[in-house]
This record gives sequence, structure tokens and C-alpha cells, in this order.
Amino acid sequence: MAERSTAAVDVADNSDEASLTAQADQSTADGVAKNRERDTDSDEVQESTRTDGAGTTSPPELHSGHKLARRYRLEECVTRLDGFSSWRAVDEKLRRAVGVHILPADHSRARSVLAAARSSALLGDPRFVQVLDAVEENDVVYVVHEWLPDATELTTLLASGPLEPYDAYQLVSQVSSAMAAAHREGLAHLRLNPNAVLRASTGQWRIRGLAVNAALRGVSSDTPQRTDTEAIGALLYAALTQRWPYESDAYGLSGLPKDIGLIAPDQVRAGVHRGLSELAMRALVNDGATASRHESPCTTPEELVKAIGEMPRIRPPEPAFTAPPEYQRTTYQQGTYGRQTPRPGVTAIVTPPPPLQSRTGKALKWAVSALLIAALGLGSWQLADALMDQGGKNDEPTKTQDHEGGDKNKKAAPSRPISIKDAEEYVAKGDAQRPADVGKTYDGNTSTGWRTSSYLDGPKMVIKPGVGIVYDLGSEQKVSAATLSLRYGSDHTTAELYATDSLGSSTPLSSMRKLGTATTSGTSLKVSVDKPVKSRYVLVWLTALPYSGNDPANYSDAGYKQAITEVKFTG
Repeated sequence: MAERSTAAVDVADNSDEASLTAQADQSTADGVAKNRERDTDSDEVQESTRTDGAGTTSPPELHSGHKLARRYRLEECVTRLDGFSSWRAVDEKLRRAVGVHILPADHSRARSVLAAARSSALLGDPRFVQVLDAVEENDVVYVVHEWLPDATELTTLLASGPLEPYDAYQLVSQVSSAMAAAHREGLAHLRLNPNAVLRASTGQWRIRGLAVNAALRGVSSDTPQRTDTEAIGALLYAALTQRWPYESDAYGLSGLPKDIGLIAPDQVRAGVHRGLSELAMRALVNDGATASRHESPCTTPEELVKAIGEMPRIRPPEPAFTAPPEYQRTTYQQGTYGRQTPRPGVTAIVTPPPPLQSRTGKALKWAVSALLIAALGLGSWQLADALMDQGGKNDEPTKTQDHEGGDKNKKAAPSRPISIKDAEEYVAKGDAQRPADVGKTYDGNTSTGWRTSSYLDGPKMVIKPGVGIVYDLGSEQKVSAATLSLRYGSDHTTAELYATDSLGSSTPLSSMRKLGTATTSGTSLKVSVDKPVKSRYVLVWLTALPYSGNDPANYSDAGYKQAITEVKFTG
């Protein structure tokens, strides 16, 4: 732990700047409504007293209602610290909430903040909270970023208890792959902590403050990859145990007992997933001393992603089945309305109502009987008359019957499965996806399939018009529907069916006949044909893909993607 960076591990202390720290505890800086950021870091307190000139610069005099660039209206100051301030604001041009960091142009960190914000904006990875603008004007520098009102900080999630193994697995998988991608572009975070990691309502994990948070606070590291990897290990440790893996308390979490050192998560709390426990220890650079064996430590996010890929995949828990409530008899049953409910253990004696013995009752019974006899006679007469009319019509020589489908009451023939003889990937633009795997979409095994690449933009595909597979049905068949089994369920997948005249990509999409389209947010999609037509070749065409996290079992990075595990046609 000799190289542990203060950018990766945030702990509270009892310094003379406690009042400043307490003020930061009530604030939020990076765009989560109702989930305020609590910076209780000793490194942040120490930075506010440095002699690099940052502490001597007065922050700009701003107030609620102030506009930047005649566009960003400041609404609420959520952080005021060390010469800069952070605000919740409104972009009046696009009518959306945004977050804004503001500091004086002559601040010692103004140049580095601008450079960090512009570099982060160029990454354009949807797993990070995006920088929307970085400007210097009127003696101030400000950075505008996304505001995510539907996301929840990891700090808030851990307040109610540790995460389930599947959620912790998704957290470390998505954050590790995102940071590996950032480091490949030369960007580091250096301040990864439970306040900087958010879970959206879709289940996707987002990271805020890439490069910018460290620049705002003047944090740097000689080993940025190791710093960020250790921080990911601390996040996983906290998610598994609801404890901070150091002696000091931080982020509303209790630290480890003093003088015992760093112990594995499965020794802190019973029931912790063994593989995730060992992974956290390897990421915390514990010299490979895991709970059960000696593994090499992970010192970069890339190594952490590889280690996650070698683990058995942790599947989501099965949904709990809730039995329907037992049928409750109402008190309005015959013979019970208006009566008192008997006490438990006492047999209730139900007296049937007396028969109609009065003169009026007898007259009513005879009247009802007469009406029933009249109704039966009338119905019989009408039925006989209708049968005679029908027989007369059938005897007329000028009338003919249509025996070839003219009977409108004849039931439609049931759908039948259509077998698939061959398949080939259709490539409209750019490179193919996985052409060798198309046969796995009709092999009867839903654990295998064909997958797309992972894209940064979505759900609607941007870089390509779509991706898909052409299926050979062996001969011309009347296709009425196609049912797709999908691997990833989220918002959203759109599939279209086309009738084409060849197997492969030689026929352009514009020359094909569109049969139907459908959209789903689940893992099953049925595309019904608007008007059944006969065709030997049918194209299944995906035009929108859901976002899904890193999938080591399928060798797939996080992004907008989909995998088809089985396709069935019916006619």
C-alpha cells in the first residue's frame, strides 16, 4: 500500500478545517439531484491550505439567477470550496438541467481544469457523465456537464446495506471496463470514490468527474493507473461489506478496526462472494495476499478487466414468485348479508329462507312458469322456420356454394414452424459483426448465438444503418412471423423483417420488401408480418440496440449491443 494515492482513497480527519469539510458535506458537485456529494476527504482539506496560490484567489461573485453566456441560468450553489463553486443550473436554450463548475480565470488551476474538461469531452463514452461545454469568458472559467436526476450515488445505495453479489459484480465490471477505456485515451480519474459512481434507473453505472474533479482540487499521481485500480478495489470492498477498507471512516461508512490491517471482505462479513472478495484484495494491491491463494495483484484497470473475465459469471437472482392472495368470500353471499359473523370455533347454523307460501307467492310462481313455457314455444317455432328457409335456399338451382374458402366462419389454419436451411450475415456498411456465428442462431441452443459489436451511440444505430442475418428457408414459404430470443434486455431493441431474393449482401436494402417491424425492452421479440408473402430468403435486421454492461462470458465490452441466441419462423 506504499503507493496509495490520496486521489483514490478519501478519508475524513480532524484537521483545523473541519468547518470547511462540514460545509462540503452538505453539497453536491457533479449532477445527481437529491443525492448530494459529501466530500469528507483529508486531501481536499489539505489542498485548501496550500501555498500554490489557489487559496488566495477570491471566487467570482455569483448568485442564483445569474446567467453565463446568456444561456446557463444558475439555480442553486451546491459546493463552494477552495476558490471554485459548483452549481445546479438550467440550459435555457435546450431546456434541461445541467451542472456547472466555476472558478476565476486567474485561479492557479484554471488552465488545468479547462484542459481536463476538453480532454474528457473528446472521449464521448456514455459510461461517463459527459462534459457539455468548457469556456473562459468575463474573467471566469466554467465547465458545464450533464445533470442526472434519475441516478443514485453509491454512497446512498450503501446507506441501506451492502450490495447483492450480482449488483457488486456489475459495478466492478462496468467501472473497470470504463476506466480501462479512459486510460487507453490517456485520461485518469484520480478521485474515484462512492460519490463519483452513480447507478442510473436502467441499472447502468455511470462515472462522473473524469479528470475534471482531480484538476479542480489539484490532485495528481505518478502512477495514475494504479491509483484508479486501487480506488475500484475500495469501491468493490465497500459494496461487499458496507465498510471502508481503511482505518478512518468515510462516505458514511465505518472504517476497519485499528491495528488489524487490511483483511479480506469475506472475513469482515459472512456470506460475501468468495471470488469478488479475492478480486477486491487483488485490486487493492495487497501484494497478492488473498483469502485462499496467492494471486498476482491487479495494478491497472486493464488487468482488472482480465481478472473479471476469468471469473465465473455471476447471474442475476431469480425473480421472487409472490403467491396470489387466498380467495376471500365476501359478506354479501346469499343468506349472510346483514348477519353477524360467528366467533371462531362456533358452527354457524344457516336457516334457508322460507318458500313462497302466501297467495301472492303462488300467483308469482304460476306467472313465471307461464312466461317460460311461452318463451320456449316461441323459440322452437323460430328455429323450425329458420331451418325450413335454409333448406329451401339450398334446393334452389340458381344458387351455388363456394367450397374453396367462401365460408367466413371457417377457422384460420394454425401457424406452422418453418425450418431454416442456411444463413449468412448481411453487411450494408462497414465491417461484418460475427459471420462465423450465424449458425448458432438456429441450432436449438439458447446458450449460444450471434452478437453485434458494442457501439458508443444508441439505442438507434448511427454508424451503420443496421446489422442482421439473411436466412434461407430452402424454398418459397409464406412467412407470417419471426420470433427472436435475445441476450440483453433493456431500452430498447428494434428488429425489422425483409423479403429478399438472395442469400448474402448483394441485394441492397432499398430493393427488398419490408414485411414488419417490432420493438421490445425484454429478451424476446416477435415480429409479425403485416401481409404474409412467399419468399425463400428473409432478412432479420436490427436497427436499435440496448445498452448493456461488460459481458466477460460473451467477450463483449459495455455499450449499445445485442446478441441473437435463437430465431424461429412460422408460416
